[in-house]
Amino acid sequence: MEWFTAPDYWLSRLVLQKALAAVYLVAFLTAALQFRPLIGERGMLPVPRFVARVPFRRAPSLFQWRYSDRLFALCAWAGCAVAVALLAGVDGLVPLWAAMLLWLVPWALYLSIVNVGQTWYGFGWESLLLETGFLAVFLGNDEVAPPVVVLFLLRWLLFRVEFGAGLIKMRGDECWRKLTCLEHHHETQPMPGPLSWFFHHLPRPLHRAEAAANHVTQLVVPFLLFTPQPVASAAAALMIVTQLWLVLSGNFSWLNWITIVLACSALRFPADPPATGAAPLWYEVVVLAVSALLLGLSYRPVANMLSRRQVMNRSFDPLHLVNTYGAFGSVSRVRHEVVIEGTADEVPREDGDWREYEFKGKPGDPRRWPRQFAPYHLRLDWMLWFAALSPAYAGSWFGTLVERLLENDRDTLRLLRRSPFPPDAPPRHIRARLFRYRYTSWRELRETGACWEREYVREYLPPTRLAGPVQGP
Repeated sequence: MEWFTAPDYWLSRLVLQKALAAVYLVAFLTAALQFRPLIGERGMLPVPRFVARVPFRRAPSLFQWRYSDRLFALCAWAGCAVAVALLAGVDGLVPLWAAMLLWLVPWALYLSIVNVGQTWYGFGWESLLLETGFLAVFLGNDEVAPPVVVLFLLRWLLFRVEFGAGLIKMRGDECWRKLTCLEHHHETQPMPGPLSWFFHHLPRPLHRAEAAANHVTQLVVPFLLFTPQPVASAAAALMIVTQLWLVLSGNFSWLNWITIVLACSALRFPADPPATGAAPLWYEVVVLAVSALLLGLSYRPVANMLSRRQVMNRSFDPLHLVNTYGAFGSVSRVRHEVVIEGTADEVPREDGDWREYEFKGKPGDPRRWPRQFAPYHLRLDWMLWFAALSPAYAGSWFGTLVERLLENDRDTLRLLRRSPFPPDAPPRHIRARLFRYRYTSWRELRETGACWEREYVREYLPPTRLAGPVQGP
């Protein structure tokens, strides 16, 4: 079938596959370096406890059959190795069927991780990586030109990501309709980046222009993805520019980068396609069958987008094949942060020697400037932002975090930037306090060198010591 392939998009496929492999590498590296204190056998939310109560049909995973920290590490590092192989172009050196199996491996491994990751893996970009990774299995290699239907499904996914996010904003916080959300967002976003302070201090008219441009990019431009070239390429390029703007303004894990990966499916580069053979019949049948399945499964995400009770970042099947997305349907006006402190004093006093734990990404010391971590994902730092919004977000894991800090647990301390206590002298008590943070002004920055100003709000967790299980806040 001549219509089945699109030879002009061979370079688009190549760029997309390389970029996706790089995102896979970051995702598996994040899992390998952080899993022990989060979901390991002694983690805050241990996998063995999860799989004991959740059946395989609800959370398909290799770890439903057996779990050990060693096996998890093996899977995570194997995912890194496969991602590196895909980056190096190994999929182009093997037969088509072998290339498809090679792309299936990281998808299956990461699905196994996400489905037992619980709260730590509840972010929209996890499902987005899985949905994109599953489609990549059917993109083919150098033996055949890219299949038209798979390119369409990638654009359809990009459409749902952008249009769904646009709708959730318009239906959610009124500041999006008034174009005032970005007067607050750069200050209150989960993890500011090194330039977020400067974005916050842009003039108000520019904030309104940012918000208006966001609406155009998410509510109008996505429809242009399905128009003829070069309009579709221009629409994809505009989305890429918007995502790079977001990369500069904050730390959003690999959300922006995987969106850029998807936009590559609509770009047509001016390069002559290499000679390829006709697509095998079995390949055409498999691709068309899978495409029909995915289009059928799209019913629920579409119904969700059209619903007045639209939800964001929801998976409708345990394989994460077709999902719904969205971000920042509401924007916080005030930033709160949970500050965790410890003391070696036998009796904890309000004016005692309390020392603050420093985290890698979340704001702490007002003088410490935010750093760029994305696309690497600091899971604990992100969840502490949610914990500051409401203790309900931290009820299942915060108590265990405090226990591990009281034990000077080595794996847990690796998630932090710095512990104020030496390895052989853990604190006797831990407490947590809630502070309100705001960006300093230009004048305050010059006078104090601090990018944050913070004010004590209330106690979050009273002084606690190891005398049994620690309750959450």
